[in-house]
Amino acid sequence: MKLALLHLCDSLFPTGAFAYSDGLESASANWLAGDGATPGTLLAEWLDAVLDESIGRLEGPAVWQAWLAVVDGDWPALAALDEELEAIRPSSASRAASRAIGRRLLTTWRALHPDERLARVPASSALPIAFAAACACGAIDRRESVEAYAYTRLAATASAAMRLLPIGQTEAHRVLAAALDEVPRVADGIAARGGRITSFSPALDIAAMTQQYLHSRVFRS
Repeated sequence: MKLALLHLCDSLFPTGAFAYSDGLESASANWLAGDGATPGTLLAEWLDAVLDESIGRLEGPAVWQAWLAVVDGDWPALAALDEELEAIRPSSASRAASRAIGRRLLTTWRALHPDERLARVPASSALPIAFAAACACGAIDRRESVEAYAYTRLAATASAAMRLLPIGQTEAHRVLAAALDEVPRVADGIAARGGRITSFSPALDIAAMTQQYLHSRVFRS
């Protein structure tokens, strides 16, 4: 794996992802008042849903498709994919967060690794598009790009959980490690389906949409 990919996936990379919880904050408010499950169990269930439903069905396939579009220089296909991602997400907060993080990623990556192909990628692209473009232009393997994207999303969620739930670092990373063990399986499924995009994750979508109604918030989404 290239060092540039490690840089891209590092929490130090300035995408602003630390400001978003993707609905976890809203969900955790209900959890803490709820059924008595341990924070580790709750986090594990949430990560499973993110991996299988969001990354496995929507964002991972988008990375798979966008990577090929950039490599082939098929800019109309890339634009159409970006529009499909916008249309298929029911939560406006999720759409805005994805575009904000994607914009920051592209702006920084263009400054660090200039490539004329990056100039053809819309500046306000959704995060999966921006991430795939950076990987494709960095000669990162297609499957590695999907797995790396999954890592960044799951790690960001675990980081948010440590600020929202009464869970320690060791326990949070134990849960994260278990989720990461499942990433190859999810990547296999994406490749087998040819990167076809689908979306049905009502629990995640409802949590993202109700974030704005919290009395006080730590995260923007």
